[in-house]
Amino acid sequence: MDVMKKVPVREQEPAVRAKNFEEVCLGYNKEEAMEEASRCLNCKNAQCIKGCPVSIEIPDFISQVKEGNIEEAYKVIGRSSALPAVCGRVCPQESQCEGKCIRGIKGEPVSIGKLERFVADWARENNIKPEKAEKTNGHKVAVIGSGPAGLTCAGDLAKLGYEVTIFEALHEPGGVLVYGIPEFRLPKENVVKAEIENVKELGVKIETNVVIGRSVTIDQLIEDEGFEAVFIGSGAGLPKFMGIPGENSNGVFSANEYLTRSNLMKAFDNSYDTPIIGGKKVAVIGGGNVAMDAARTALRLGAEVHIVYRRSEEELPARVEEVHHAKEEGVIFDLLTNPTEILADENGWVKGMTCVKMELGEPDASGRRRPVVIEGSDYELELDTVIMALGTSPNPLISSTTEGLEINKWKCIVADEELGKTSKDGVYAGGDAVTGAATVILAMGAGKAGAKGIHEYLSNK
Repeated sequence: MDVMKKVPVREQEPAVRAKNFEEVCLGYNKEEAMEEASRCLNCKNAQCIKGCPVSIEIPDFISQVKEGNIEEAYKVIGRSSALPAVCGRVCPQESQCEGKCIRGIKGEPVSIGKLERFVADWARENNIKPEKAEKTNGHKVAVIGSGPAGLTCAGDLAKLGYEVTIFEALHEPGGVLVYGIPEFRLPKENVVKAEIENVKELGVKIETNVVIGRSVTIDQLIEDEGFEAVFIGSGAGLPKFMGIPGENSNGVFSANEYLTRSNLMKAFDNSYDTPIIGGKKVAVIGGGNVAMDAARTALRLGAEVHIVYRRSEEELPARVEEVHHAKEEGVIFDLLTNPTEILADENGWVKGMTCVKMELGEPDASGRRRPVVIEGSDYELELDTVIMALGTSPNPLISSTTEGLEINKWKCIVADEELGKTSKDGVYAGGDAVTGAATVILAMGAGKAGAKGIHEYLSNK
């Protein structure tokens, strides 16, 4: 074997997978995983751990895989992560653990994410469960939201013996893992549900259909229900729009709504009644992972799909793997292009979009070169559906119904990064509710910080 190159991962062929919702990446088998693990240099000062937001002991778990001790590898990962089968699939490893891998300096980094996925899948298939606390400590903690931040915080606290209840607004737990990420990237039944069951095995209770701020407030949870601390991991579910003419036309979706209809409400499955406008010609505005998810979903529903993004390919915020998969499947990229108006027919349905071409000027505050309009470059794109994937912000319902909770100008909750502490005593927060829309693994890191903060707070109380 060539130690400089990764063991390749099997995938569905692009022409086949573009017509189904089954998982694209098929993962390693045990022999492939052991071979890939043997590429690890087992560094003493492991940079990969520093690149992991939840600080998994990466060389330790990989050396167990190398020896074929998969159950032991799962225990090592389980000390740091509540959702390894999820992280192995959706983490941006290339900019985190693998981005720091020493093997990657002269060759390709070790496939840390694919190895984590293999270990988690093997543990699930062999019915290996995470280790729980021997007894509870009698302290009650409420967690708001059952997405990656909430599940991580709840799992960590349960392992320390806390009695944890998660309150979820939707009818099914999982947050963005169930409504936001498509089946072909993250299977719901045998991956997400299994990971949630593992958190419940630790003793965590989950109550669905509870809208904090409407069903019950945070103050009531503390004063009337006997919770001694609260972690807010409610995410960022409020979509952003461009504010251009025609945006209220029929056939314009936020990516949030479009993906929720497909992922959580199974609109792609003909045996469900959920309506979704598949569209024959769809434009997705934006260049992040959510834009790729929406575009690849629309493609599978039978549309010709355009990604319309105002910067160049180098500035695309989406993962390289997602862009590569989208291109392979046939998504068309209209880069350095910006919409100016959505055109509707006499009945108010989308019929097209006016766009202008852009060029990159001087860098802006983010360090990326600012796109500038090329005069006289207007043109029309014929369409029947437009999906806005421009990011999301937190729903202000929780912050507006909680006394003494400080928010910033973006309506995000202000919380300490290290421990998740907010301006309100006993209330902690993390994930997208604090940072605005970000990645699953960063939300998990914030969930861990919140659990640490709550543990310190209740230990000192």
